[in-house]
Amino acid sequence: MPAIDAEAFLRDLYDLRKIGAFRTGVHRPTYSPQDMESRRWLMAKLTECGLDASIDGIGNVYGRHPGPGPHVLVGSHIESQNEAGWLDGALGVVAGVALARAGLPVDVCAFADEEGHFEGGFLGSRSIIGELSEEEIDRSRNRTDGSKLRDALQAAGLAGKPRMQLEPGRHKGFFEMHIEQGTQLETAGLQIGVVTGIVAIWQWRIVVTGQQDHAGGTTMAERKDAGLAAVRLLAAIDAEFPRICGERSTWTTGRITLDPGAPSIIPGRADVLFQFRDVSVPMLERMEAGLRALVREAARRERCSFELQAVSKAIPALCDPTMMAALSGAAEAIAPGKWQEMPSGAGHDAQNIARRMPAAMLFVPSIGGISHHWAEDTKDEDLMQGIRVLDEAARRFLAA
Repeated sequence: MPAIDAEAFLRDLYDLRKIGAFRTGVHRPTYSPQDMESRRWLMAKLTECGLDASIDGIGNVYGRHPGPGPHVLVGSHIESQNEAGWLDGALGVVAGVALARAGLPVDVCAFADEEGHFEGGFLGSRSIIGELSEEEIDRSRNRTDGSKLRDALQAAGLAGKPRMQLEPGRHKGFFEMHIEQGTQLETAGLQIGVVTGIVAIWQWRIVVTGQQDHAGGTTMAERKDAGLAAVRLLAAIDAEFPRICGERSTWTTGRITLDPGAPSIIPGRADVLFQFRDVSVPMLERMEAGLRALVREAARRERCSFELQAVSKAIPALCDPTMMAALSGAAEAIAPGKWQEMPSGAGHDAQNIARRMPAAMLFVPSIGGISHHWAEDTKDEDLMQGIRVLDEAARRFLAA
């Protein structure tokens, strides 16, 4: 097999970057014209590499290697967050193209909507493992404008297409290359991260109900201000969680909506979206217990009622030891002393594919740790070093 062509890999990344260009990043929300153009671009690239390319009814683009196995699956996603970075997701897909060009027996997949533009998220990787129902597709709406997923599929020309499933026994494992989306590698002066596991995200909705009233006529002693009650609860969470969480646990309040949301009206209701992440289920359960206790205490202390609803609880995915060993060996051979093992603080398609086959991930540095923003970037030399390591790791794993 020919050596990996790191320069061609870089050219492909820069070509894809032109589709939906926004400042120094891209804007390719799922099923948008820009997203569909990128999927057509990818199908042409896969065909050039000798793969049988197709797109299914949820938007997954798949390149199937026509030769004998053993095969590995390589991929990620190519849609972006709104007005966001050019590497998040795209890096892992173009890495698969590079391995296919080098003659490795790889299938390449760009999974649809890893970024979660539609309710449920991870539509493509959940669909391909058989865990996305038609009923969920019927219910799903765009998180930005509320439009129906069915309508988006129709507009994108995907309605009526069958949804593909992974072929049992075809793949020895799945590799996903990704930017770190954090600062660990850059701070340590390293080029490669061998991922040990992918966090689970546990999502919550906190609804606080008080009494809507006049902002001038209602004294402070009489108020049942749902907004202030929600803020005090969130401050209590932020104070308590460092005492109960793990070393790499994170928690985020992604949205606070006050009703009616007017400057001269005391809010009668606050709707909060909250999440926490960790790679350990016992730690996640400990954080859940802490959250529930804090909500109970808030309900006792405040003059408002509180409701805690579990929105979703993902399962952490530990990376396959054999695949990690291949990545570690390749990293030491190609970038000696310039790599480390590390967990992933973000969710990835790999955690879904890991439910059907061994899976592993490779990180390259993010400049300044920036991601989900158009300023997201990685040095060219780090991108090229990453594909060299992935290529060597895939060869080692296939030969094992």
